[in-house]
Amino acid sequence: MEDNDFFEEDFFAELADVKPLSQDKVNPHSASLAIEKKKKVAERASQQDVTAVPLSFNNIKPVQPDDFLSYKQAGIQDGVFKNLRLGKYHIDKRVDLSGLTIKESASSLYHAIVNGHENGFRAILIRHGRGENSKPFPGFKKSHVQHWLSELEQVIAYHSALPVHGGLGATYVLLKKHPNQKLINRELNRRR
Repeated sequence: MEDNDFFEEDFFAELADVKPLSQDKVNPHSASLAIEKKKKVAERASQQDVTAVPLSFNNIKPVQPDDFLSYKQAGIQDGVFKNLRLGKYHIDKRVDLSGLTIKESASSLYHAIVNGHENGFRAILIRHGRGENSKPFPGFKKSHVQHWLSELEQVIAYHSALPVHGGLGATYVLLKKHPNQKLINRELNRRR
């Protein structure tokens, strides 16, 4: 016990000349200004991301929550589209848009499609939800997703997912083959 008392006395002796900071020198608004500045920087960064996304937010045709989403480009074989519709393609990437704003959803979807195409992905699953209670109309985000998918040149087909993958609240997306993938396939077919 005597050793502890000795260390305690040394400790307090060392702290004898320490003075507390005076509160009058601290600006009470500096913390709120710093928070406000961080918010503005984050807002500008998110606006730059959205403006870099070439997806439109106008002329969206409303889709009901229970509607199927379905599209295939001309020239896509029926068998290819059937495999997509039946969920037979390996899902290379999954994108969940639930909980995101429309602008964040646009950015997330756009980057997933473009990056997926660059990485040679063929099938992507987009989870957008059915939007039964969404505002300003039911199926709001689902309607936007359908509109955006039709705008992207990398997308050659899409269809609502099977119940196991999210049903009417999700969509399978089939991407064009990347030019590098076409070369790889040609090489593989030559070897046969």
